[in-house]
Amino acid sequence: MAISVDTFFLNSDAQGTLQAQIQEMIAEGILSGRFRVGEKLPSSRKLALHLGISRITVTLAYTELLANDYLTSRGRSGYFVSENAPVPPSYTPPVQSSEAVDWDHVLVRKFTGGDTPRKARDWRSYRYPFIYGQADPSLFDHANWRLCSLRALGQKDFAALTDDYFDQDDPLLIEYIARHTLPRRGVIARPEQILITLGAQNALWLAGQLLLNRKSKATIEDPTYYTLRDQLHHVGCQVDCIPVDQDGLPPQEISEDTDVIFCTPSHQSPTTATMPMARRRELLRRAHDIDAVIVEDDYEFEMSFMGAPSPALKSLDSDGRVIYVGSFSKSLFPGLRLGYIVGSEPFIRQARALRANVLRHPPGHVQRTVAYFLSLGHYDAQIRRTAKVLQDRRQVIEEAITEHGLTVSGEGVYGGSSLWMQAPDGIDMAQIAEQLKPDSVIVEPGAPFFSAQNRQHNYFRLGYSSISANRIAPGLALLAQALKQAGSG
Repeated sequence: MAISVDTFFLNSDAQGTLQAQIQEMIAEGILSGRFRVGEKLPSSRKLALHLGISRITVTLAYTELLANDYLTSRGRSGYFVSENAPVPPSYTPPVQSSEAVDWDHVLVRKFTGGDTPRKARDWRSYRYPFIYGQADPSLFDHANWRLCSLRALGQKDFAALTDDYFDQDDPLLIEYIARHTLPRRGVIARPEQILITLGAQNALWLAGQLLLNRKSKATIEDPTYYTLRDQLHHVGCQVDCIPVDQDGLPPQEISEDTDVIFCTPSHQSPTTATMPMARRRELLRRAHDIDAVIVEDDYEFEMSFMGAPSPALKSLDSDGRVIYVGSFSKSLFPGLRLGYIVGSEPFIRQARALRANVLRHPPGHVQRTVAYFLSLGHYDAQIRRTAKVLQDRRQVIEEAITEHGLTVSGEGVYGGSSLWMQAPDGIDMAQIAEQLKPDSVIVEPGAPFFSAQNRQHNYFRLGYSSISANRIAPGLALLAQALKQAGSG
C-alpha cells in the first residue's frame, strides 16, 4: 500500500530547515502509527512537486531517514517504511489539547444514552455466547451468497450497481417480496405499497417520524424492543407502556387517545409470546374504534420450526390501518441492514420521500444480491437448514434448563431463536452477566427491555442462534452456578 502524497503538508510557522521538517513529518507519521511497516513513500519527485520545494531537499530527507532505519530502499521501487522502524502496535490519533466549541451548548438534540445497550463486539471470542440476533457462520451459505454477489457485479447488472435510484428500489427485490415473502404471511401488496429500508429499525424510525409528533400518543408493549422506545423518546410524543401478558398486548388496556400502536403479535419482543387469533381481531377492532394506526413488527417469522406461524396481523386488516415491518437481519445476517415496510400507498409515498431525503436508498448492489439469493432458492434452502439446527438446539437448551432448575418465562410456541428467562426475585442479571464474562459466558440482561416505571432486573434473554449445541449445557451449568451463588449470598 502506498502512502498518499496528500497526507503531507508544510507548516509555514514550523522551525528548522525544509529538510528537517520533512524528516520530522515522516518520523512522526511512523511513530504515531499512521504510516505502517511496508507502506511505500511518495517518490521524491512527486513529494517535491506536491510541496513546491526542491527535489534534492526531499531526497536528502529520505537519505537521512534511511540512515536512521526509519526507511528502507528497494532499488527502483522507491522508499518504504522499514521493518526496523519503531512502529507502535496500532494507530491512535493525537488528542486535541483544547476545544473551542462548547458542544453541550451547541447541540440542540442529544441521541446518546437511552436504554439501547451496547452489545459485545468480541462475542465470537466467548466459548458460551448466548447472544441474540447474531449470525452463525456455520449455517450461512457463503458459496452461493458469493456467487449472487458476483453476478450482481456483472455487466448485465451495471445499472443496478451504479445508478442513483433516488427514491426507488430494485424492482427484482420488490417483486420477490410482493410475490413470495408477503403471501407467506397472508399479506397481499402492490409494489407501490412496499419500501426497502435499512433494516427493521430504520422502518420503525420512518413510521415514528411520519405518524407522531409532540402532540401525539404512542402505545407500546412492556417489555419491548428498547431501541423503539428510545426512538419514540426522540420524537417527543407521549408514550404509554402497557404490560404484556401470556398472549401479548392486551387491547382493552389501550387508551382512547392513542394515535399509533406498536406491537409484535407473532413473536413478542422479548417474551416471545404469540398473540392468539381472537386477540388479534380484538386489537384490530380496538384500533378501528379509536381510529389508531398499528405498526406490526413481524420479526423472525421464518424461524418457525415448531409449526406454521399464524397469519400476520396485516393479513386480517380490512381498514388499511396496519403498517407491516419485515427484515432479513435474522434470517440472513444483521450486518446486511436490509428490511422492508408495507403499508397503504399514501403512507409509503411519504416514507419514500423521507427516506430519499435522509439516505437516498439502500445500496443497489446489496439489493440486487439479495434479490438473486432469494429468487434462486438459496434463501429458502438456508431457512430450512437453519430451522433444523435451531430445533435441535432448542431441544438441548430445554433439557439443560430443566436439569439445572432454571425458569423459562416465555418460549415462542412456533420456534424462534431465544428464550425469555426469569431469575429469582432480588437477582440483578446485569451483575450476573458481568460475573459470567470471565467464564466466557454471555447472557443478555432483561432490564433494558422494561420501561423505567416498570423496570425489572431479574429477567434475561437466552439466544441460541450462535452457540453450538455441544456448548449449551456446559454454559448453562455455569449460569446456574452463578445464580445459585447469588441467591445464597
